Amino acid sequence: MADVDDTDHRLLRLLREDGRRTFSDMAAEVGLSVAAVKRRVDRLRDLGVVTGFTVQIDHAKLGWGIEAFTELRYAGSTTVQEIMRTTTGVPEIQAVYTIAGDPDALIHVRVRDIAHLQQVIDTLRRDGRVTGTKTLMVLGSWTREA
Repeated sequence: MADVDDTDHRLLRLLREDGRRTFSDMAAEVGLSVAAVKRRVDRLRDLGVVTGFTVQIDHAKLGWGIEAFTELRYAGSTTVQEIMRTTTGVPEIQAVYTIAGDPDALIHVRVRDIAHLQQVIDTLRRDGRVTGTKTLMVLGSWTREA
């Protein structure tokens, strides 16, 4: 576990709010010099606590307004690597979670409409390894920022 203090947690919160925030802005917010903030952020990156900086996108404004989670069940002999191969090549799949128990995997999907979702599910089923699916449509969401 990385050695992270309260100031580091405050810097992480500021970066989560805006990954493009300047060191100067963060320094003023936490009461440190710009150089001290830069050293701390560099240290957090070196420790692997900060793994990258990203942008948040409103997918609905780009025409990808339907979001769903689909449980996938595979034939008993399917390996985790095979599950990843059958799912990561599908551009509509945003994330893949292999899980213990039933089902074998949970995928996060973004599509244009219901017909598009059906096409994605049909594509996965045609692979031959998927033995069953169950899809849950997202009505709304909230994410805890750690």
